[in-house]
Amino acid sequence: MKKLKKIDLRPDKETAAVCGLFCPACTIYIGTREDPARLRLLAKRFEKPVEALRCEGCRADQRSYYCRTCIFIKCAADKGVDFCGDCPDYPCDDLKEFQSQAPHRAELWDSLDRIRKEGYEKWYGEMAEHFACAECGTINSAYDPACRECGRKPGSRFAEIHEELIRTHMQQRKK
Repeated sequence: MKKLKKIDLRPDKETAAVCGLFCPACTIYIGTREDPARLRLLAKRFEKPVEALRCEGCRADQRSYYCRTCIFIKCAADKGVDFCGDCPDYPCDDLKEFQSQAPHRAELWDSLDRIRKEGYEKWYGEMAEHFACAECGTINSAYDPACRECGRKPGSRFAEIHEELIRTHMQQRKK
């Protein structure tokens, strides 16, 4: 694989979500960090002001409207754990419901297991590769079927594995 580029991809707990999501592959995070046009489109689609969507990661001070309403970060803090996978109640009903609602959450169980077994630093590097374009190394969101930089299809290994799930989800959203 070519060198990963654009976003600083040193393991950073601020962008390793409590629930097991990889923040650098979030379309809102990408819009905030490097693609203002994407963020404006998302704001229009979600009918929110751009400022309400800006997000620097799960544990950052600047979190999107959606991340600020997340129940998992408070729950983890209350229980003294860094990730949901470290909780004695894992997987709880709230996390199961959350995981089932959107394709970008398809691999939460695998992610939380890797974090628990190998540490978030190793998992972070694995996720950077998993969401990177095999051609140019750009990190793409789960919903980028083609690389947003070079156009290669699929945009990432994640998009390749979950192509049908993502396509079905996006078609249902258009209805």
